[in-house]
Amino acid sequence: MGLEQMVAYANLQGNPIIKLKEFLDRQNNYKKTNEIDKWRFVGYVLELSYEGAKIITNDTYKLMVGGIPRGSFLILVPADFRNTQPHFSLLRVKGISSTPLTQQVQQTYFEMHKRSMPELDLWTQADLQWGALECDVLGMFYADPNKADQLAFSGDVNNVVSAHRYEVYAPDEEVLSLIVNGIVRKENRETIGKLRTMECMFGVEKQQSYNIPVQISMRDFMGCRTAMFGKTRLGKSNVVKLIAQGMLDATAESRNVGQLIFDINGEYANDSDQDNVSLRSANPERCEVYALTRRKGTPSKLLKLNFYENASACKDILGSLLNNAGRSSIYVTAFASVILPTPEEMKEMDISQRIHAIRRIQIYWAILKEAGFATDETKLTKLNYMYANLVKPLDPHFSLEARERVFGKKSVPKEPNSLSEIVEELRAFIDCYRNKNENQKNAFGKEIFEKDDLSLLEFLFPRSGRGPAMLSQFKIYHSAQAGDFIAEIIQYLEEGKTVILDLGNANDDIRKYFSDLLSKAVFREQEDHFVNNNLGNRYIQLYFEEAHNLFPPNTKDNQDVYSRFAKEGAKFHIGMVYSTQSPSTISKELLVQTENFFVGHLASMDETKALTHTQIAFAGVEDDILRAKTPGYMRMLTMSNRFVIPVQANLYQPERGDRDGIFIQRKTSI
Repeated sequence: MGLEQMVAYANLQGNPIIKLKEFLDRQNNYKKTNEIDKWRFVGYVLELSYEGAKIITNDTYKLMVGGIPRGSFLILVPADFRNTQPHFSLLRVKGISSTPLTQQVQQTYFEMHKRSMPELDLWTQADLQWGALECDVLGMFYADPNKADQLAFSGDVNNVVSAHRYEVYAPDEEVLSLIVNGIVRKENRETIGKLRTMECMFGVEKQQSYNIPVQISMRDFMGCRTAMFGKTRLGKSNVVKLIAQGMLDATAESRNVGQLIFDINGEYANDSDQDNVSLRSANPERCEVYALTRRKGTPSKLLKLNFYENASACKDILGSLLNNAGRSSIYVTAFASVILPTPEEMKEMDISQRIHAIRRIQIYWAILKEAGFATDETKLTKLNYMYANLVKPLDPHFSLEARERVFGKKSVPKEPNSLSEIVEELRAFIDCYRNKNENQKNAFGKEIFEKDDLSLLEFLFPRSGRGPAMLSQFKIYHSAQAGDFIAEIIQYLEEGKTVILDLGNANDDIRKYFSDLLSKAVFREQEDHFVNNNLGNRYIQLYFEEAHNLFPPNTKDNQDVYSRFAKEGAKFHIGMVYSTQSPSTISKELLVQTENFFVGHLASMDETKALTHTQIAFAGVEDDILRAKTPGYMRMLTMSNRFVIPVQANLYQPERGDRDGIFIQRKTSI
């Protein structure tokens, strides 16, 4: 080695790439001393391009390195590495390839077996043991020219010269760790699992890759979108727990990240025999649980709906609950099909339209009143989206003519001013309507009720059946003060706490309601911070399961809160982790914007195609994704990792937290 080269190497002593030089020096010494058992040499290059390489190798080489599974990493280095700056191209084994001798080898095999030859001469044996591997070229590792102590990676290579100028090695543990962890952001690192290049565990003790810890930086997840794909029961929720716990650990001092978890199975909030300690139990001082119904052993605050205030969504929930309860009579079905105007729609209405909308909502309120749903009428009178420019909030606003026809000119009572009085007013109107042979013009002078209004009235005052009484079983989901928890949750998130919504006992509609309600509240809060220039270094992370229900691929509404998460979430420091079984069931817009991926087993080529069309980095690992079904075996791509890392995720097994929320993570593989 010349003086110039020695100086260059000396300047690299603080750079991780020096591990490559040390590795190659060791390999060269092993070759000289004939320590073949320690040699990591794999073979030579037969063909090389910017995208791929064909490697010729030998059975002896394969056995010395413990095998070369599909998907494993190899390094391509210059044959005269001592005369170049340390660098290597990263290869990933794609499959078996033919060689110029393939036909001759096959002919020899044919003749050998045909003649049942007991053994071959040494020269023929040697010839038959050669073969070729097809590899993808993933990029190049080298010393960052602008930062002397940092490793750099490019998704391409700087040059391609003659194939004979290169050698190929199976990296040892140090170089593998450099490949897997060398370009991961240094701040807020957590170990997610161990490198696992194949599902098969036979002979794994000889594999250098089996015990390599795989690290992630929690900075890659703050304000970013993370996807969890894979069939059920294969470890998606476990990885979500590891990420949520990693975020809690990374922000133990700063408390600059609040997390909101929509827990549809109750597994993040509650301990279980299967999952042992929950996220809440491991971090009692940093986690708050809200639940529809309290569970034994889990401190929680009650999570309720106010069925009065968001009438449109809550009426739909009641319709769904009735349907699930098997209530299918005609008037019940008609009630379930009624559409109430949303607050957004009412804000755009003129006075006349709003009066008709208010009347319909008040009929719905009357149903709740008769069903025994408690209410704070003072709060109802202050719903500005309904009553702007109106001086009589609790009044259906029937005309004087209509009221005179119903009550008689001399018996017209004062306009209603409470829900009880609204009920009696509506009772008089429906009785008059029925007495006039259900002819509105005869009853009221003109048509004042639309079809949906009449459906609600038929449910409120049924000709037969229980009517509102059948809703009383759903009062467990209701509280007149339910809206107060939103501000409380937002405050917890601002304090860097993790809020878990235990929705395990809810149906899909109730889950969707709370998801919509709190997602909008979070978005408004972060948008306000952004507009007022006080976002600072504060983030909110949202966790969604069964994400296909929230981010469907065919959505037409580009302004709903979930579409805005996909498009604008990063700007407002809103990150999210979403889980589903199939990439094809998720909005393409969200997929395109997603930065981090954890992919378990997918069941069809259509799903892998949907994945690779969105994220090209997964091209080349489709077969592994389709074949491997081991729980916790994930293919990981993060903002730090420019290529897919196969990892066996740790099993989330923390010790139960003490009053300070301290726990010890056991690094057991799932």
